[in-house]
Amino acid sequence: MKRLDGKVAIITGGAGAIGSATVERFVAEGARVAVADNRIELARDVASRFGDKAFAVHLDAADADSVKQAIDVSVAHFDDGLDILFNTIALTTSEFMRKDTTAVDVPLEVWDQAMRVNATGLFLACRFAIPYMIARGGGSIINTSAGSALAGDLTRIAYGSSKAAVIAMSEHIAVQYGRDGIRCNIICPGVIFTEERSKPIADLIETMKEHILTPRFGRPPDMAALATYFAADESAYVTGQTICCDGGQLIHQPHVADTRKLIARGVPG
Repeated sequence: MKRLDGKVAIITGGAGAIGSATVERFVAEGARVAVADNRIELARDVASRFGDKAFAVHLDAADADSVKQAIDVSVAHFDDGLDILFNTIALTTSEFMRKDTTAVDVPLEVWDQAMRVNATGLFLACRFAIPYMIARGGGSIINTSAGSALAGDLTRIAYGSSKAAVIAMSEHIAVQYGRDGIRCNIICPGVIFTEERSKPIADLIETMKEHILTPRFGRPPDMAALATYFAADESAYVTGQTICCDGGQLIHQPHVADTRKLIARGVPG
């Protein structure tokens, strides 16, 4: 038996690299999946690969009415309740990231936009999905945060802060609706590369590689695999947890990368 047989899922940001990889994995595991994204043509392209197992629906995370309609339409399309919500939506355009700088310099509209999409957008999806899950007897919500929610950086204060809000929100949902059979967990991705994403930051790749513990960077299927675990019944006793999918980037001492270089030069450790 497949791990998600008979389950209905909504993946917000489903047209993106992580979202589409998870659509593929969820369908392979037996689920029927709504691919919810504001890039509706891309969402349709993703859904078209899976016949009647997937369905594309427009969702604008900055618009509460759009989020509600996407949830309602998805549930009505499958006419079978809702079991899984995987939120991958985030504002990550290069234009936005360039403007997202420091506490003194970040424009207030950039801060507000980050909160509206990255935090409130996920909150709205949860808000409108939870009643359907309660009616179903329970369900699994998986929210995507980020490594920058757990550790500070030289820039991108709005993005990191909005992603930290996702963790707190998810923990509250886990507490408030656990007795209704709803679990809510958080994935914090580290460096998850696609070929397209790696090209603009090629100069940073070697520096980043020094600080992960695995032989390679993360890929979208790594996120899909972890989301599948949280979506499946095998994680029925796991809720309110934040798991990093980051190759160990945030668990080591700060000097590890420099120590490796010393060892490579023959300096005693």
